[in-house]
Amino acid sequence: MLSLHLLSSTSSSSSLPTIVSLNCCCCEPSNHLPFPNTNLGFLKVKRQPKVSNLKAGFWESIRSGFGKNNTIQVIETPSSEEEEEEPLPEEFVLVEKTQPDGTIEQIIFSSGGDVDVYDLQALCDKVGWPRRPLSKLAAALKNSYIVATLHSRKFSSGEEGNAEKKLIGMARATSDHAFNATIWDVLVDPSHQGQGLGKVLIEKLIRTLLQRDIGNISLFADSKVVEFYRNLGFEPDPEGIKGMFWYPMY
Repeated sequence: MLSLHLLSSTSSSSSLPTIVSLNCCCCEPSNHLPFPNTNLGFLKVKRQPKVSNLKAGFWESIRSGFGKNNTIQVIETPSSEEEEEEPLPEEFVLVEKTQPDGTIEQIIFSSGGDVDVYDLQALCDKVGWPRRPLSKLAAALKNSYIVATLHSRKFSSGEEGNAEKKLIGMARATSDHAFNATIWDVLVDPSHQGQGLGKVLIEKLIRTLLQRDIGNISLFADSKVVEFYRNLGFEPDPEGIKGMFWYPMY
């Protein structure tokens, strides 16, 4: 069971990395969003403990692993070493369609995390995000808990083996591998927006995190896409809690 949350902030500093979801089927805005954005909100999706007769509050959920006298009881068998490994990568054809010229296009979902930073930079250029150092992009990808991608493959009938994949979407999540996770860098190529692909990326990330028993999931949202994330189960300002940010003064 999921309960939903969103924390607001009106900071406009350009140094803050931002989450953006672009023109998916559940998102009303028609223009892609720049990176970073102003009027950010901090959204959180939270799962209740598996065994409990009490409804855990936001802070109770956060503290549930630390207090000596927890009121929330969680009953599970100890995880084996195998269960504690990183999420297994998956890859499958999400959509296949025939174009008017007869070529076939496949949209392929992958969670293997194998992303070329030059392809990612090109995708960021398409949605209007300012460029970030490639070395930092590579580090961000390497240190992410999950990296989900969407690639397009176009080929003529009988020539599937010669098709090249093109990066058209990505989202990633960082995590402490136990309690909390944050979703970052959700973006979809403008030529493929409006097809629900952003929704697929978010839902796949959430499902994978919940399967790993990580139930406190948050993200930052521009005010224009708050409703998009509400439709996916995120709630603003849980219990009136606000996101707070620290910026260097230089």
